[in-house]
Amino acid sequence: MRRLACTVLIGGLATGSAMLAACADDPADDDATPTTVPAPAIGLDEIQVLAAHNAYHLEGEPALLQAITANLPEVDYRSTCLTFVTCLTELRTWSEAHPDHLPILIQLETKDGVIDDPIDLGFVQPIPASEATFTALEAEIRSVLDPEQLVAVADVQGDASTLREGVEAEGWPDVDALRGRFIVTLDDAGAKRDLYRSLHPDTRDRLVFVAAEAPDPDAAFAVVNDPVAEGARIRELVEQGYLVRTRTDADTVEARSGDTTRRDAAFESGAQIISTDYEREDPRFPGYIVTLPGGGPARCNPVTAPEDCDEEDLGEG
Repeated sequence: MRRLACTVLIGGLATGSAMLAACADDPADDDATPTTVPAPAIGLDEIQVLAAHNAYHLEGEPALLQAITANLPEVDYRSTCLTFVTCLTELRTWSEAHPDHLPILIQLETKDGVIDDPIDLGFVQPIPASEATFTALEAEIRSVLDPEQLVAVADVQGDASTLREGVEAEGWPDVDALRGRFIVTLDDAGAKRDLYRSLHPDTRDRLVFVAAEAPDPDAAFAVVNDPVAEGARIRELVEQGYLVRTRTDADTVEARSGDTTRRDAAFESGAQIISTDYEREDPRFPGYIVTLPGGGPARCNPVTAPEDCDEEDLGEG
């Protein structure tokens, strides 16, 4: 059994495997009436889900798109929610209405690049990222989501000396132990990732999982965006227990041509998080759409799932 499932058991809940083991170890139950065998425990690293890329962005009107094309990127402000807290609140509201949902992974990327202003319109410039940025980010997450709704690094690391050792030895916790909860990841490398690391040198104090790979001691989640060129690398990572995010399309290239090579490679790679801009068909590019094989909210991972994985068990409980 994976670590987090044991933590849940202390609170009075148990995954199917915990209940099965308890029955098997008790000689007094040898003559008991047979009961339905519980579903096997499936780790988060043993499933595959579809993810929306730039999930809250809205397509602009023609005049707005024309302005963006003319090198005025700051005007691309359209969103279904204009602040991070508003987005989180929408997620919490939905989660509370569907408490048995599969864990939701929120991937963040802190943007602080200088915005070109070729005709001197006085664009507001992003505030450069700092430790204060990530302190505020964590504070906003915790202002909306309660601790029991969040999966922190300590929940996955367990008693291991490093997060990487914990994941490589045990994989991620069971899906059923994570239902109704949120996992926050950071898709930033280099200086910004190091800022967050310096804020919490002890990984057990972190709320956010950074994108990293071995030999980094905090590796547990990786971003490998090209499943065609790096399919073998993705497969190696998932076989070691890491969560991997990849993309089926980028920059409208695949949608314009209708080429599904990258989409198919993404599903075959074993990456657990398959991100797309086209979970719904775009009328401008008819025929290109990305749906999870099987049509459910998740499927058994083609690389890591055990033989007894049943996709019917991966729906809402």
